[in-house]
Amino acid sequence: MLKKRTAALLVVIALICGSVLTVFLTGSSFAGQATSGEGILASISSGGLKQEESKKLGAALDLIQANYYKDIDRTKLVDGAINGMMQSLEDPYSTYMGQETAKQFEESIEGSFSGIGAEVSSQDGYVVVVSPIKGSPAEKAGIHAKDILLSVNGESLKGLDLNEAVAKIRGPKGSKATVEVKREGVSETIEFAIVRDDVDLETVNAHLEKNGVGVIEITQFSLNTAERFKTELTKLEKQGIKGLVIDVRNNPGGVLSVVIDIAEQFVPKGELIVQVEDKKGKRDKSLSSGSTKSYPVTLLMNKGSASASEILAGALQQSAGVILMGENSFGKGTVQTSFDKQMGDGSLLKITIAKWLTPDGTWIHEKGIKPDVAVSQPDYFSVAPINKEKDLKFNMNNSDVKSAQVMLDGLGYKPGRKDGYFDKGTEEAVKGFQTKEKIKATGIIDAKTGTALEAALIVRIQDPLYDTQMKQGIAEIQKELKASASNK
Repeated sequence: MLKKRTAALLVVIALICGSVLTVFLTGSSFAGQATSGEGILASISSGGLKQEESKKLGAALDLIQANYYKDIDRTKLVDGAINGMMQSLEDPYSTYMGQETAKQFEESIEGSFSGIGAEVSSQDGYVVVVSPIKGSPAEKAGIHAKDILLSVNGESLKGLDLNEAVAKIRGPKGSKATVEVKREGVSETIEFAIVRDDVDLETVNAHLEKNGVGVIEITQFSLNTAERFKTELTKLEKQGIKGLVIDVRNNPGGVLSVVIDIAEQFVPKGELIVQVEDKKGKRDKSLSSGSTKSYPVTLLMNKGSASASEILAGALQQSAGVILMGENSFGKGTVQTSFDKQMGDGSLLKITIAKWLTPDGTWIHEKGIKPDVAVSQPDYFSVAPINKEKDLKFNMNNSDVKSAQVMLDGLGYKPGRKDGYFDKGTEEAVKGFQTKEKIKATGIIDAKTGTALEAALIVRIQDPLYDTQMKQGIAEIQKELKASASNK
């Protein structure tokens, strides 16, 4: 029986159910036709059930209704049949959404939604986080890409279709969701006590550093993101930026036409941005009609950078000579089309219809894109929360002590070790932290001290001063500017 850890954090995690990258080619009320895809669209066949198929399904429905020992809901049975078809594809990105879930999906594409703040998919019967959205409460709480969501408020999510899982995770604003998480490399499960709330998503944030380097962060590729990006880039250029850092860390993706519009601002005219290949091997190629920039550009990514973020990374790296920095990306190389009008009742089918390739023809699915310069964040960025049910004190040795030591070290209290053994050095570090936080300096990590440690760490992680990857991205720009100046 795995021990559960509890992190009582008053946060929200937004949940966008479904795919990371959605290409709208036909029938959707969300958007018009994407920049590429006419050839892909032609490969989608039409035609309903054959007579024998219709007869078989109708017979099954009638038999259930006539013989099942309880009253049945025919709508639920029909939805279940559709879910069964989608699950038989064994593709986590092809899914059926009921009316309410489809509405939530539309809201997320439009740039605002309610929920808990992480893109998820269904893999092997588990709900898996693709990425916590950058700057979202999910990220602040410590939810990571690849985390498996095991249960919510004691109810298991194992084996549920994505719609059912979403329904359990969602809830009224202000209500609590206790989410149990399994994380790779951590033997014990982790519990987060989360307060649900509304989430208003701003997809583009920009600022100018003192050294003249502009920074644009893209949290998701929603319908208005390209226009917002152009507006913010124009503002930075009018301020005379010397270089630009584009930040797509923990960006789970979005709309294909949007990322193409953004890539065109950096990829020279006639160069490839992305290739979309259908099941027959036919490729639609998106060529840039834009131009390159006169200043150096770097792109930051991590394991939560997925799909459309990877399209941008691949295009800028291979067709515009942009340096990629950070961590290996998520690895989602498929394209989905969403159909809602055809369903006729507000529900939606999202179907994988193709795969996408980088300009040089590489399929990055389940592999991701490697950065040109690998840069990791400090270890305290990914530390597991502390179990507050038991006090941690001298001479104890366990993973909770190790987490506390990592936190203390990250906050500058220098316990002297991070191996899980609570020695005198760790005790003195705890006393130092308690004194600073005006907590009785016992040297024991009780629930109050543990909560204060986590709160202080969240503040540290949110402080740009400690963002190693961003610092390196800006340093790379300065390095390129210096090299350019010396060559003149």
